Amino acid sequence: MEYGFLSVLPPIVAIVLALRTKQVYIALLIGIWFSWLIINDWNFLNGTLAFIEGMVNVFQSKGNTRTIMFSALVGALLIFIQFSRGVEGFINLLNKKLVKLEEKKSGYARVMVQVLATITGIVLFVETSISSLTVGTLYRPIFDKLKIPREKLAYIADSSSAPSSILIPFNAWGAFIMGLLLTQEIDKPFSVMIASIKYNFYPLLAIGLVFVVILSRRDFGLMKKAEERTKTTGLLMNENAKPMVSDEVTSYPPKEGIPARAYNMIVPLLVMVLMMPINLVYTGWENVEKSNSFWNHVSLAIGEGSGSSSVLYAVITAILVAISMYMIQGFLKPKEAVNLTLKGISELMPLALLMLLAFAIGDACKVLDTGNYVANSTESWLTPELLPAVIFVVSSFIAFSTGTSWGTFAIMMAIAVPMANIHNADITIIVAATLGGGIFGDHCSPISDTSIISSMASASDHIDHVKTQLPYALLGGIITTGLYLVIGFLI
Repeated sequence: MEYGFLSVLPPIVAIVLALRTKQVYIALLIGIWFSWLIINDWNFLNGTLAFIEGMVNVFQSKGNTRTIMFSALVGALLIFIQFSRGVEGFINLLNKKLVKLEEKKSGYARVMVQVLATITGIVLFVETSISSLTVGTLYRPIFDKLKIPREKLAYIADSSSAPSSILIPFNAWGAFIMGLLLTQEIDKPFSVMIASIKYNFYPLLAIGLVFVVILSRRDFGLMKKAEERTKTTGLLMNENAKPMVSDEVTSYPPKEGIPARAYNMIVPLLVMVLMMPINLVYTGWENVEKSNSFWNHVSLAIGEGSGSSSVLYAVITAILVAISMYMIQGFLKPKEAVNLTLKGISELMPLALLMLLAFAIGDACKVLDTGNYVANSTESWLTPELLPAVIFVVSSFIAFSTGTSWGTFAIMMAIAVPMANIHNADITIIVAATLGGGIFGDHCSPISDTSIISSMASASDHIDHVKTQLPYALLGGIITTGLYLVIGFLI
């Protein structure tokens, strides 16, 4: 059955509600319900029952179920790392390098501490909130001592969190994106996601710009004024600033009476990252023909491996390694391990719920054939050359207005992928434009949870953080739009 313009109404309803209410969960729920109401000829009872069954049917896909389980278990891994004081140990390791720097020229120390803060944010790519909280809270005393404005710390915390999570997708972000791609019937979601990274210009520019600004010591816009204010008056914030303060580094208190060891964080995370390609080889080994070269067979197996299985096996292995390490060190008991696992799963249940809703609206839009309708409607005027830039701008607008990149991915991926197919555009570029637009809009938005957490952890005035960061984000966004226009005509 062809639904025509009706197929576009559910995502439009979801977008409008998200913009008006700022409640993405409610917006997606109503969008999904509205979809099944249309599919069932506006029969309220049948549509509502089909809506419930549509949510249940998400778990019929093994890939969706693995992805949701992975997202929840990542929360458990993060709780174990916090409990072990591994993050604190890692920061202490970095801070030892600063002791000598403080004895040298202050200018050199100022540069190096900002570089280290950025690197810390990138290394903690597993979860954006942990990254922003850690960088902001733990580096704040050092930044204050070196007279670096709070706005600068919030900018570094914000710009090194979500961009690194999307570029190093061995985390819940990667699992979520693979799930969305599977919903759009993409056979090799992991390969497509990895291939799209080189076209995901905004996160690359956002991180690159942080290093350029730090190393060149050349700020611009309101950030330049903030730097001048701190250097001349010593004020870390504007006189009328109202700092959002959070003294908590993590959401779970660390174990008392144990030393802070960096390897308690590094080893589990390293195990998870390394196990992902190993699991890809394992799950794809039997799916490719035998090759004369072992390494050629390995590379082919990676492309044929199951991404959802790989990330799930990897996080389970990392959790088991963490539990074993902490038990050997004598500060974790079996009962504590169970409690920590349950606590960690509960912490990331909102993300797991968002995944469920995202997959459900993707399934509903597939039944309505929303993406193909939009693509066919725009085929006469929207050329393949313009498509990447248009997708980037639309995704940016939705993310800016709603303050969520994940909600944007959920809505836009169901539209962008079919449009790429109809217009014969490179799917990896379109996926990158969708993801990059979500990050850019979220980066600019004053209601973004990542931006708010960065302001809180840095004890910065939130509006001042948004204002000082905006020129850098806009520069990256403008360059990205231009790059998508150029690449659209070249490829």
